[in-house]
Amino acid sequence: MPTDWQRALAVVAHPDDLEYGCAAAVAAWTDGGREVTYLLATRGEAGIDGIDPATCAPLREREQRASAAVVGVSAVEFLDHRDGVIEYGTALRRDIAAAIRRHRPELVITLNHRDTWGGVAWNTPDHRAVGRATLDAAGEAGNRWIFPELTEQGLQPWGGVRWVAVAGTVSPTHAVDATPGLERSVRSLLEHRSYIEALTDEDPEKYCRTFLTGNAQAAAARFGGKPAVTFEVFPR
Repeated sequence: MPTDWQRALAVVAHPDDLEYGCAAAVAAWTDGGREVTYLLATRGEAGIDGIDPATCAPLREREQRASAAVVGVSAVEFLDHRDGVIEYGTALRRDIAAAIRRHRPELVITLNHRDTWGGVAWNTPDHRAVGRATLDAAGEAGNRWIFPELTEQGLQPWGGVRWVAVAGTVSPTHAVDATPGLERSVRSLLEHRSYIEALTDEDPEKYCRTFLTGNAQAAAARFGGKPAVTFEVFPR
C-alpha cells in the first residue's frame, strides 16, 4: 500500500463493515501516526431483527464508536441515510463529497461495490450504493462546479485524494501486513457484540478470531507469505 499519506477517510454503509473488512490495517496506520476518520452512511438500525430500529440505532452507534477506539480512531461520523434502503444518487454523492472536503484525506477507503462477493454471494444494495458513490465522490469533491452549494457552505474543493482503496474485493492489487494489528482487529469486531450475538450461536470471540485470521491467512500466499488485509486501489 502507499505510505506517503497522512489522512484517510473510510466510508462504509453500516457499523461493523470496517471491522469485517480492514480494521487490522487501520490499527497499523494509526500506530504509525496517521489520522483515520470513519464515515458511516447509516446507524445500522435495521441490522438486528429482534431489536426495534429506534432502539437499535443508538446501540449500534455506541458499539461502533467503541470498536473504532480499539484501533485508534476517535472521529466517527454518521450521515443518517436509512439502513437497508440507501439510494445511489446525487444526495449520497453530495454527502460523501462534503465529508471529503471537510476532512481533506489523501486516501479514501470503502467496501466492495460490486454486485457479488466474488460470484459466490450477492452483495447488499447498501454496500453497492455506498461503494460506488464513494468512488465517484472522491473525484467530485475537487470540482467546484459539482455541488456548488458545498462551496457556499464554506467547504472548499479538495482535489487531494490520491487513491481510493476498496476492501473486501476479490481483485486485490495491494495489501497491508495484518500481523501487527490482527489482535486489535479481533477486539474491534468483538465490540459489535449485539450484532454478532444476533448473527451466530457460535462463541463471539471464536467467531471473530476465526473469520478475521482466516481471511488474513487466505491472502498470505499472494502477498509474500504474510497474513494480509487486501485492497483494490484506484489511483486518482
